[in-house]
Amino acid sequence: MVIFLQHKNNKRTIRHLLHKMALLSIRNLHASIGEREILKGVNLEINVGEVHSIMGPNGNGKSTLAGVIAGNSKYTVTEGEVIYKGKNILDMPVDVRACEGIFLGFQYPVEIPGVSITNFMRTAVNEQRKYRGLDPLSGSEFLKLMEEKKKVVEMTTKLANRSVNEGFSGGEKKKNEIFQMAMLDPTLAILDETDSGLDIDALRIVATGVNKLRRPDNATVVITHYQRLLDYIVPDFVHVLYEGRIVKTGPKELAVELEEKGYEWIKEELESGK
Repeated sequence: MVIFLQHKNNKRTIRHLLHKMALLSIRNLHASIGEREILKGVNLEINVGEVHSIMGPNGNGKSTLAGVIAGNSKYTVTEGEVIYKGKNILDMPVDVRACEGIFLGFQYPVEIPGVSITNFMRTAVNEQRKYRGLDPLSGSEFLKLMEEKKKVVEMTTKLANRSVNEGFSGGEKKKNEIFQMAMLDPTLAILDETDSGLDIDALRIVATGVNKLRRPDNATVVITHYQRLLDYIVPDFVHVLYEGRIVKTGPKELAVELEEKGYEWIKEELESGK
């Protein structure tokens, strides 16, 4: 579809239209592992240009929601739909979802011994280019891109030349996750407890990298327990996921309230029917 805009503020108008375009719509999503139902009717809408934070107690479905969106096969969706770029993606293979621009940053990134970060990323980048009908990057083009994206998270050449996450500290693993995100340039990035195990310096580097990658035509979902990450990555919306449903949504100040008061007051509100 082509839109012709005859207006002196074309750029601002286009940004406004992009911002209002729904990138991800989750409707009445139910998902299980085996016989155990974890998601019990999640509803969520994310527009381009937005940052959403999902908070909540352990075991209430945050990582399950991330896994379902990304296509993790250990979860069974029993009801509902996930609409991404206008398509229901629940039957879409995980690799196709990735090529369509969905990125999941893991809470516990795995090690891949014997596979260098350089070779790993060159394969991933060129597979995405192939999916989109583009020619693969030459060796020199790829190395130039890699040098540019390493700066996003202050990654050293020494670190980039090692095997994927092998012997990495917690901070190095998370830094590598955001480096991968920079290289793949996703439309929807889901970061599952990226702040877990990070000291303050690593947290700053990782969060700064995420902020550098934010654009009017992409969106980010940040799953976290702690408000401290949201001091660096400021969300447009904060959602509370409790007992498999999003039970409360608010501005960034909601994260501060949760940090101060915990989640008991949420439970009390639900029980009282407020």
